[in-house]
Amino acid sequence: MAVTTSPKADKQTLKLVEALDEIGVSRAAFYRMRARGQAPRHLKLPNGQIRIRRVDLDAWFDSCEVQEAC
Repeated sequence: MAVTTSPKADKQTLKLVEALDEIGVSRAAFYRMRARGQAPRHLKLPNGQIRIRRVDLDAWFDSCEVQEAC
């Protein structure tokens, strides 16, 4: 079964503070993760603000899942 998303959901972006609140990390932790290449994909606007697409945040969060050995 294919999962479909609406075009509006694909274009939804979050402000950095909204994304950080959702994943529960501080701004400083985000910038450390970004420097190590471990942060979710994001957009940097011409004014320097950062936005994160909803689909990118969800994909990043899913990639953090750990498979535990039985």
